[in-house]
Amino acid sequence: MPYQKLLVVLGMLFITTACTSKETGKTDIPYTVETLAEGLNVPWEMDVAEDGRIFFTERPGTVRVMVDGALLPDPVIEMEEPFRSGGEGGLLGLVLDPQFAENHYIYVYHTYETNGEIQNRVLRLKERNNKASIDHVILDGLAGAQNHNGGRMKIDPDGYLYITAGDRYEPELAQKEQSLGGKILRIGLDGSIPADNPIPDSPVYSYGHRNPQGLAWHPDTGQLYASEHGQSAHDEINLIEPGANYGWPLIEGDEKQAGLKSPLIHSGEETWAPSGMTFVSQGPWKGQLLVANLRGNQVLKLLFREQGRVVDDVEPLFQEWGRIRNVYEGPDGSLFMMTNNRDGRGRPADGDDKIYRLKPNS
Repeated sequence: MPYQKLLVVLGMLFITTACTSKETGKTDIPYTVETLAEGLNVPWEMDVAEDGRIFFTERPGTVRVMVDGALLPDPVIEMEEPFRSGGEGGLLGLVLDPQFAENHYIYVYHTYETNGEIQNRVLRLKERNNKASIDHVILDGLAGAQNHNGGRMKIDPDGYLYITAGDRYEPELAQKEQSLGGKILRIGLDGSIPADNPIPDSPVYSYGHRNPQGLAWHPDTGQLYASEHGQSAHDEINLIEPGANYGWPLIEGDEKQAGLKSPLIHSGEETWAPSGMTFVSQGPWKGQLLVANLRGNQVLKLLFREQGRVVDDVEPLFQEWGRIRNVYEGPDGSLFMMTNNRDGRGRPADGDDKIYRLKPNS
């Protein structure tokens, strides 16, 4: 489908959508929707342990855990000084170590203040009996501000930790090789720099980003994709290549320039505010990308062709839930979605914020 035609289709889909959740009385999605947890305070990221426990962050500064489907009342850890929560900053990304069952390591990304300057850092926590303590600072000194803190973390199949870092409202940082602002970073789980990173002795994996907040690998091709907030609409989904420059602040939208990567798709004059995302690896939506939208109040379902380099279809879903921060696929194929209606920009309803679980129908 030509790109111009895709934008027209996308615009129509924003106006009319034939696919929403069971809670609206419609039954045309192949999942059963349930509310897993409610009354949460801006949940941001989650991960599921092999034993079924669900760990997640709340942006004001707590890691929480659900055991056998029940949310424990006491936090796993509550962040203390120099932690700082304000604007879009706070306790953001979380990911469990691939060997969590043995080492009980949890990696978290949070905003902090040092010498009057806001920054971000990655910590390794050590968990025991649903309580955790800070074990090690993995990476610090990342660009921070009231907004544009990035904050997503994921571990790839090779065991490397990827981190999204925002430009803290200083667009020029995204083009500065020596700055970690406006970048996607790649490090070892001990904080070391992988020998095959595109810039020697640097955690920078790609640059020219404004405020990337989503990371996902295609389950078949292994390609990495990222979501990114645009300046005035023009939110992006990018196919990430090592060492590539994604253009901010030099280009956006359909603009092109030699040596700069253009997005696979962008929102045009609409605003998605895309955040967490996941490729579905099993079940009825296998191979499709789900992207949480904050300002867009929806989840976008993207279908790809041509080895994941062309977006073939975009469908908006779950527009009745408000601001959605994250989408996560569990080991059993269940999909989890987090609302962020209490983040200062939404309209909280009774029970917000919530985590929904979508179980594949038989």
